[in-house]
Amino acid sequence: MPANTPYDLIVIGGGLVGGAIAWGAASQGARVALLDEGDVAFRAARGNFGLVWVQSKGAGMPPYAHWTRHSSELWPGLAERLAGTAGIDVALEQPGGLTFCLSDEEFEHRAAMVHRMHNENGDIGTRMLGREEVRSMVSGLGDRVVGAAFCPIDGHASPLYLLRALHSGLQGTGASYLPGRKVDRIDPAPGSFTVHCGPEKFVGAKIVIAAGLGSRDLAPMVGLSMPVTPLQGQIVVTERLPPMLPYVTHVLRQTAEGTVMLGDSQEDVGFDTSTRVSVLKEIAARNTAVFPALKDVTIVRMWAALRVMSPDGYPIYEQSERYPGAFAATCHSGVTLAGAHALALAPAILAGVLPEALAPFSSARFT
Repeated sequence: MPANTPYDLIVIGGGLVGGAIAWGAASQGARVALLDEGDVAFRAARGNFGLVWVQSKGAGMPPYAHWTRHSSELWPGLAERLAGTAGIDVALEQPGGLTFCLSDEEFEHRAAMVHRMHNENGDIGTRMLGREEVRSMVSGLGDRVVGAAFCPIDGHASPLYLLRALHSGLQGTGASYLPGRKVDRIDPAPGSFTVHCGPEKFVGAKIVIAAGLGSRDLAPMVGLSMPVTPLQGQIVVTERLPPMLPYVTHVLRQTAEGTVMLGDSQEDVGFDTSTRVSVLKEIAARNTAVFPALKDVTIVRMWAALRVMSPDGYPIYEQSERYPGAFAATCHSGVTLAGAHALALAPAILAGVLPEALAPFSSARFT
C-alpha cells in the first residue's frame, strides 16, 4: 500500500510485541502498517531467552498471573497458524518447566512462593520436587541440587524464528511491513493519526505504541505515558549437544538445534550492551553446579541485550483518554505473552476497547 493510504491500524515497533499485535490485527482482516526501525534498534528479541513461562509470573499481582496463563493457553494456536501462514516452525514445546534449588534455603523460599501463588491465583499444577524425584526426571544433576519447583504448563520457543514468522506472516496477509522507518513525530486528530518518518507520512485510524525503549519518548505525543527503562541481561550459548534436558528452566534451556542457552543476569547499566566476564562467570558457575558436564563443553557465543522494564516490571496496556484510538503496549516477556498479544490484545485494539482484565496494567498505577 502507498504511504498515503489510510490504514486501520499503524503499529510503531517491529519487535516481538509490535509484531504480534500487527500480525494479530492483520489476521482479522485489518489494513495494517508495521513501522520498524530495524536491527539498529535495541531489539529485545536478541536477548529474549525464549520462555513461555508461567510458574512464577504474577506473584503478588494476580492479573499478571492470569494474563500469562491465558497467553500460554493461546500459544499452540498461534504456533499452528504461523506455521500455516508463514511456513515457519517457531519450535514451540510445552513439556513443563523446572526451577532448580541449590540449597535448603532456596528450596524453602521457592516452596513459599509456590504456596502463595497457589492461594492468590489458583492451582496450575506447580509443585515442589524433592532431590530423588527431580533426579528421576533429569539425569546428570550435580550434588548441590536439593530439589526443584515443577510446573507442567511451562514451555519455550525460538524468539528469532517467532520474530521472522510474525514479519513473514504479516506480509502474507497483504499488510505493510515497513523496515528502516524511525518515527519522528505523531500528529493526532479526531479519528486519525499521522505518523512522520523523515519525509514519509503514514495515516491510520488507530495507532499502537510498541516501540520498546523508544516508547518513552513517543507515547506523550498521543497522551500516553510509558516510563520504560533498560535492564541488561547476558546470555551464553554452547556448542550443539545431544539431548540432555527434556524440560525447560528459567536459566537454562536446550534449543531445537541442540545448543544450550544459559542466562538470567539482570543489571541496571543504562543502554550498555557490552558483556562482562564477571557476570558471565556467575552464569556459568550457577549452571555448571546444576549440570557439571557443562564444564567440558565449548562456548560459541556470548552477548548482552536490553530488557524493556516498567517501574514495577509488569506490562503497560492502555488507551489514551485524550486521543482515543491511540494505545500503549509494552512488556519484558515478548515470547511468553505473544499468544495473548496476537490473539487477544490485537482484536481488542481493533474493537477500540481494552478488556477490563487489562485495567490493572494502565500506567495510572505509577501516579
